[in-house]
Amino acid sequence: MGLGSALGYARGNFCNAISRAMTRLLRYTLLALLIVCLMGVLIYSLTWRPEAREALPVSCSAQAPTLVPGQALKVMTWNVQFLAGKRYVFWNDLAAGDDESPTAEDMAFSLDEVARVIRDEQPDIVLLQELDDGAKATGYQNQFKLLQERLTDLYPCSTHAFDWKADFVPEPHIFGSVGRQLATLSRYRIGHAERLQLPVVPANLVSRQFKPKNALLATYLPLSDGAQVAVLNTHLDRVLPPDETLQAQVGAVAKVLDKLESRGTPWLIGGDFDLLPLGQYRRLPDAQRTAYAADSALHVLWDKYPMIPTNNEASGADRARWLTHYPNDPGLNGPDRTVDYLFYSPRLKRVEATVRQDDTLRISDHLPVIARFLLPAAP
Repeated sequence: MGLGSALGYARGNFCNAISRAMTRLLRYTLLALLIVCLMGVLIYSLTWRPEAREALPVSCSAQAPTLVPGQALKVMTWNVQFLAGKRYVFWNDLAAGDDESPTAEDMAFSLDEVARVIRDEQPDIVLLQELDDGAKATGYQNQFKLLQERLTDLYPCSTHAFDWKADFVPEPHIFGSVGRQLATLSRYRIGHAERLQLPVVPANLVSRQFKPKNALLATYLPLSDGAQVAVLNTHLDRVLPPDETLQAQVGAVAKVLDKLESRGTPWLIGGDFDLLPLGQYRRLPDAQRTAYAADSALHVLWDKYPMIPTNNEASGADRARWLTHYPNDPGLNGPDRTVDYLFYSPRLKRVEATVRQDDTLRISDHLPVIARFLLPAAP
């Protein structure tokens, strides 16, 4: 074989090798793209992407009465911790325990206890947080439905909204479905309700799909004179400083309340805000401060609107009466901080308020906050 022929032969082999390599690369690239597309479709089908504002169905029987201007209104807000009770330290608690799910027996006990306390107090409106629906960890229970069945004679009207939902979360401690709701029960007629999305924790495109999506559950109760009262229910995210998600969520809540106030609509909001009142940060041991900033983002609300408990109540001489959170932590033997509140329009008048502590310490890691208001009289 001459030199020219040898070079031609080598050139041909080289080109063939390059061609085969390019074919393999193209094949692998197309396969990788197909896998990415399939994963995207799978993640999309397993997760939930709520709109910024969504109308919600309202269940309301015909005989529900209508609110009257100037009447008294008793309200309770309570994070019932997916009816788990107090025998656990969960993996996502601040104490980082090993527990992943409560037993059916403990949930049944807590369900009965929550219903008992509500029946005993008989508030006109109940704002509940952390009721599970379809979550693997709580046996796929619809906890709102279970509780509603026990209280249907007291509360003809209700609505609810998810703030965390996915058919599958790959977190090893979950590795299954999640479903968590806000729920509002009312003795009085609810005209309409909506879910308002709050800012979410920053995350990459994939992990963001599996995260909680905190929200406002807004219900609008008509008054007999044609006006209405807005009642809002929320559970803000628990994040560690310097994450600014809570500041963003409080800012979004403030904008909603400001708009209601500017329109002359009486309103109140209750829920688990996961933020401390003025003065409590320095009273917590260093190990318990990690979840909070020294400067509470809640000041954005208390600077403008009345709060229950007030800062004086929550950090004053009788502060023990106003503690609402008993963390799941073996190092604690009782409630030690306040993170659950009611805020209300200055158009409403506070009559009385309390945190029910004596018989609720074993039901949830939060305690119910209860208040009675007077609605503004007709003009």
